[in-house]
Amino acid sequence: MPSQVTSPISAVPILQSPVSARPLSNRSPSIDDVHEHRQSNSNLENAILDSLHNSTTESILSWSHLDAFPTIRQNYTSIFQLEQSRTPLATRSNTMYPYISPVDLDAILDTFQRTVNFWYPVLSLSQLDSTRNLVVQNLLESTDLVTSCCAQLVMALGCAGEVVTGLVHSEDTAPSRDEVDFRRARKAMGDLYFDGALRAMHMVHSEMSCMAVQSLFFAALYFAYLRRPLQAWTYIHNTASKCLLLLSYPPVNEPIENQECLKRIFWACYILESDYLAELSALPQSGIAQIESSVSLPGSYITHVDPAQTEHASLYFLACISMRRLLNRVHHLLYARDTGAATDISRFPAIVTELDHQLEEWRDVLPHAFRFDIPQNILDHNDNNNGVPLSECGGFLRQRYLTCKSVIYRPYLAWLLASSPGGMHRDARGIRKEDIVARAQVCLDACTSHILALTGFAHTVLVDTWICALSMATAMMILLATRRSARKIANRHDMMETGPHLRKVFRRWQDNLGTPESPSVEQALRIIYETERLMSGLTGGKITEEEVDVANSMCAMRS
Repeated sequence: MPSQVTSPISAVPILQSPVSARPLSNRSPSIDDVHEHRQSNSNLENAILDSLHNSTTESILSWSHLDAFPTIRQNYTSIFQLEQSRTPLATRSNTMYPYISPVDLDAILDTFQRTVNFWYPVLSLSQLDSTRNLVVQNLLESTDLVTSCCAQLVMALGCAGEVVTGLVHSEDTAPSRDEVDFRRARKAMGDLYFDGALRAMHMVHSEMSCMAVQSLFFAALYFAYLRRPLQAWTYIHNTASKCLLLLSYPPVNEPIENQECLKRIFWACYILESDYLAELSALPQSGIAQIESSVSLPGSYITHVDPAQTEHASLYFLACISMRRLLNRVHHLLYARDTGAATDISRFPAIVTELDHQLEEWRDVLPHAFRFDIPQNILDHNDNNNGVPLSECGGFLRQRYLTCKSVIYRPYLAWLLASSPGGMHRDARGIRKEDIVARAQVCLDACTSHILALTGFAHTVLVDTWICALSMATAMMILLATRRSARKIANRHDMMETGPHLRKVFRRWQDNLGTPESPSVEQALRIIYETERLMSGLTGGKITEEEVDVANSMCAMRS
């Protein structure tokens, strides 16, 4: 069969050398062009996440395989409704600029460079120096509002980076009093800077400049850190719209580095918008995915003092872009509302094989600094890659890989679960039952490893806590459905450690992130803990509803 998924990760061959692809045309696309891009051929050329796809957490929650467990759905409220009904973010009556020593300033900006500007390298080194000068000289209030806003957001995100740094494998240890006080102080300082930035946001929205786009993007990241997904998505959408406009109509005499910055923000928005659409599939799309194949990949752009760090940041960014493109193709080809092949066993085996091949190609070409293994006992934290310790960025990419692997092979598991309660007793459409069982096992192993490998990666905690909580709820529900209906493959020795592990991980994260809580994250955690109780019941365990209530209160997002 001719492959429908030719090169969904065109960035992969470029991971070793970030060069540009085709540039975005200076011509504004016409209505006819946009309509044409939305046709099915465009969805293959552009890695588009289909609206109302059926692979969200809420889609899995509606699986008939979970009908035997009504307590999972008890008192469930839609994610959108929960987040929409939240109390608005409180603002202060007066602008306050915190006192900061030169030592603390250097530490905060260094953390910004190691975290946010490494994951999404969109702030040039010269802009970082300007931010430093504005803070040192107390000029935040006297400079123009957009410049001040951008500088304050850099400071806010640097503080957020300090709050979430150092949490890898920390779930088994209690923080010291000094550590708790330090993180709380940094969180309070970050919130002050963010409050100041929001006061200037009206000018950011009205100005058409590269710095205005940067400011909108940084605000989106801080809302993600605050676990306010609707606000984060709104700012991502606004960033994407303004970014597309400035890429289509480049300002006259604009520095070349501004166009490179805008391209990088384009790709950062592509990643983040897709992440949010993966869980809230009815969100209106900005249109950024419809033209992603015509926008060049990140090129030369100096973001760090050390050239090696600049290069590593670009390579990591490219790895994240290519993985997100592949995930979008997976969702489109297998789970699109009207055309997805996940329920058609005459179609999905060839697609799964091709997608898995491309996933392994992505892994094979990762730069040495980000490579990873999948240890047999992942809870031992034996994260060496042929003797080389796993980097934190490598750990984050491993989580993406495991997510993608489980989603690719999920059709086999769903097919197995839909067969007779005792399991498959015959071949299906020419595919041997042994092959279906083996490939369903791949999905189950990836889900289990994805849960057990989760730890406090700064990238995950700062940007993806909301997304991660929902993803883990999905994985736990899949394990529960499998333990009930296909117990032959649900025999991994460490599967029952998933619930206790997640309990420890999220408790540690929430202790650091503090209040206010995200109601949809809390709901996802309730699903996780109830799923743990039900899984224990299937294996003769004795976790009670009262113990689940205790776990819920212990893991509630409290400072």
